[in-house]
Amino acid sequence: MDLQTPIAKAGRWQQRNARQLEKLGIYQLADLLFHIPFRYEDYSLISKIAQIQPGEVVTVEGTVLEIENNYTKNGLKIQKATITDDTGAIDVTWFNQPYLTRVIKKGDVISLSGKVDYFGKYPQLQSPEYEIITDPNVRIHTGRLVPVYPETKGISSKWLRRQIYQLLSLEQTKALEYLSEELRARNNLLELFTSLQTIHFPKNLEQIEKAKARLAFDEVFLLQLKALKRRLEWKEQLQGISFGLEQHKGNIDQLTNSLPFTLTNAQQKAVEAIFTDLKSDKPMNRLLEGDVGSGKTIVATLAMYLVYLNKHQSVFMAPTEILAQQHHATISNLLSPLGVKVALVTGSKKLEKSTTGTTSITSATSKKSPRDTRGTFDTRGTFSYDVLIGTHAVLSEKINFERLGLVVIDEQQRFGVSQRAILRKKGKNPHLLTMTATPIPRTIALTLYGDLDLSVLDEMPKGRSIVKTWLVPKVKRTAAYQWIEKQLKETQSQAFILCPFIEESESMQTVKAATKEFERLKKDVFPNLRLGLLHGKMKSKQKDETLDKFRKGNYDILVCTPVVEVGIDIPNATIMLIEAAERFGLAQLHQLRGRVGRSHKQSYCLLFTESESELTKKRLKSLESYHVGLALAELDLQLRGPGEMYGTMQHGRNTLKIASFLDTALIQKARKEAKKVMQEFNKHEGIAKKLSEIADTDVSPD
Repeated sequence: MDLQTPIAKAGRWQQRNARQLEKLGIYQLADLLFHIPFRYEDYSLISKIAQIQPGEVVTVEGTVLEIENNYTKNGLKIQKATITDDTGAIDVTWFNQPYLTRVIKKGDVISLSGKVDYFGKYPQLQSPEYEIITDPNVRIHTGRLVPVYPETKGISSKWLRRQIYQLLSLEQTKALEYLSEELRARNNLLELFTSLQTIHFPKNLEQIEKAKARLAFDEVFLLQLKALKRRLEWKEQLQGISFGLEQHKGNIDQLTNSLPFTLTNAQQKAVEAIFTDLKSDKPMNRLLEGDVGSGKTIVATLAMYLVYLNKHQSVFMAPTEILAQQHHATISNLLSPLGVKVALVTGSKKLEKSTTGTTSITSATSKKSPRDTRGTFDTRGTFSYDVLIGTHAVLSEKINFERLGLVVIDEQQRFGVSQRAILRKKGKNPHLLTMTATPIPRTIALTLYGDLDLSVLDEMPKGRSIVKTWLVPKVKRTAAYQWIEKQLKETQSQAFILCPFIEESESMQTVKAATKEFERLKKDVFPNLRLGLLHGKMKSKQKDETLDKFRKGNYDILVCTPVVEVGIDIPNATIMLIEAAERFGLAQLHQLRGRVGRSHKQSYCLLFTESESELTKKRLKSLESYHVGLALAELDLQLRGPGEMYGTMQHGRNTLKIASFLDTALIQKARKEAKKVMQEFNKHEGIAKKLSEIADTDVSPD
């Protein structure tokens, strides 16, 4: 049996459960070995039946004297057994597991682990863990520290234990080690097989920590190594396009001086770094990180203008149609007066007018479609504009480029490796600039984005006001509604009311849903105001029409879901009310409040929560005093951990199962070793083989 065998092609039982195992991130047999327990049941106290005490969690071993199914008047199925050893007997009861009488037979030697209760005057075990003893030296589910794993429907910890135990007995599992003895000794690490054996079936709690230390190191080390290897290959193997700067400096200065604002120091540094990259014949691979409103778009626009001056094309990909349209409007206003041909391509089914009044080319555009007067696709599908802005529609096979020099990807975590690869193949190793408004703590950036050069916009443009933020107590909800109505009328402004879900859920009845809340607010709370509704299940045309009405002032309040998190720019909106705020990470809440405060008017963010947790209230109140996204992300990392900060973490990205992003010492140690290995990579055959076996699901460009 090969550990690299896909689950769907493994044994009968694995094949049967392949789809469910994929939900746990288990795609091949080796993944089972690295499916780590999240806790352990302590069944290590083994006792004779006559010596057990009520309340104890114990393991008893004996012979099955009898076992049968009993049925109550209410139809409840009860399984009763009697187990004996050389000191006495004990009754055992299970509920609604009639198959047990086929599995456990009279005369079987059995081990049982559970809590001892009294039934009348006699001790009893109710629903204990059990295993039939065939080898007196082997215990998997009882009589030891027993691992409990993340589960899903149809996949129990007991099933996982059996599979993992079998895999650990294979010779090739014992030969999994890929780190040299010298590296392990230098970092005080156990052998890999010993660590796996210990993490799944430890003899004591102290052993678990040593095993975790090795496996945590491996997680971070391999992530760092993959990133450094990609970075080296990118720099050494790819030949890019070198763009001249000096001869075009006057044009760049002309565009910069025409802006209605002065670039911040952070923007200037980012532009200088990007221009340095563009001058090199090695393709740029840079991540631009900055808060909503920090000015990432203008930095990207200056880069695209330099590419245009060098007679090459740029493509700008955004995650949503709304965001693509807004970028098109902004970039067109800046570049069109300078002779740059800018177009928009989206997934719409027909040609629509963009916000700047020029015709947008959609994914449905054919050779016979109406053409923009400034250019079009030629008969080969080659794009003749200078800048193409769009959604994933830019990936269409019908769209080709003759001189693609720069790819810009906004909100990069929403796109995967394959999508980026398609874009790069449309040119000859074009430069790549990815952008994100998600604040990423340095420890996470070092671990996950080690292959990227990083520029951070850590200051806001002058004149951008701070959004006043309040955590509103439940008793002040009605007063808050009254204040909102008064504020909107006095300032002639607008508000967002955001709910985490579109519709009510049976399991989340206390959490407000947008559709029902819209009806309640419209009828009972704001009958004198005009309300609109926006959520992710609406068709693109409906969303556009709703947003257009809100932008034009036809609605006073927009009730919405987090669909507004990215790319909605309504300068007249001054209030953001967020329901069930505890369901969002601080970084996401910070992005949501960035939807307001986009004009000279003072803006506000109101946080509502039904939670009584003091920790939750403390976390949410931090938004009242923290106004920098990166600082909030660092705080949220400490309070909640990375998994909850980003929901399911970055889409498609390798998350850490054992290591912690808070463990800066581990991250630094692993990074140091990864750099050392990369300097003599050819000498590390085991590590090279290990890297080749890892399926690269990382979303950073490769």
